[in-house]
Amino acid sequence: MPDEHRNSETVRLIALTADDDQFFRMALRSILARLGFQEVIETGSFDEALEKLAEVENVSLALFDLQMPGLESPMNLRVVRENFPGTRVVVVSSSEHRHDIITALDAGVHGYVPKSLGPSDLSRALGLILEGTIFVPISLADLPTPEEETSHAQRPTLTATNDSLSLTPRQRQVLELLVEGSSNKEIARTLDLGEGTVKIHMAALFRNLGVANRAAAAVTGARIFSNKNHKQA
Repeated sequence: MPDEHRNSETVRLIALTADDDQFFRMALRSILARLGFQEVIETGSFDEALEKLAEVENVSLALFDLQMPGLESPMNLRVVRENFPGTRVVVVSSSEHRHDIITALDAGVHGYVPKSLGPSDLSRALGLILEGTIFVPISLADLPTPEEETSHAQRPTLTATNDSLSLTPRQRQVLELLVEGSSNKEIARTLDLGEGTVKIHMAALFRNLGVANRAAAAVTGARIFSNKNHKQA
């Protein structure tokens, strides 16, 4: 554990798990309790995780599964790193594809832990991450290169989309309302979100769309939706 975690008796250690497998969340809760976390917030989707992170201060560790509702690509985790710099972000996933591991690391996660690890090894990996190590599975060196892997189109896990334009379902909803001219407060009311959460989604939209303000995002969003409608027609 980091020194500030060990030495401060007043700090309440809080972790968040984002996984739609309830039984695996229970296993993580037990492991995290042994690592010294007094509170574990459980969520079942990426959007719910973002909302909880916006609501709860001082979340030290956030664990994300890749195959859960709302997470279109490992690159979506960049929004967590950018908006919650004090939180260590870790992927705990059954996927051991090189593409997923490298993309998650490119997004800035602090570690990639395979679910295939036993409880003691998983606990050890999380402990190393909390001490400042960027953890990756040692099997990464033995994994097939992208040329050797099965093509993304044949894989049942993550969609083979352009990561830079990969939006979560919630971000698409926010963009649609932005294009319609809604303010952050109106978007929050419509989607039943906190305004802080809407701001997080908005920041992610600006980055993914390559724009600097709401007006430019609205123009780009209108173009995206227009092109999509033309293709469907």
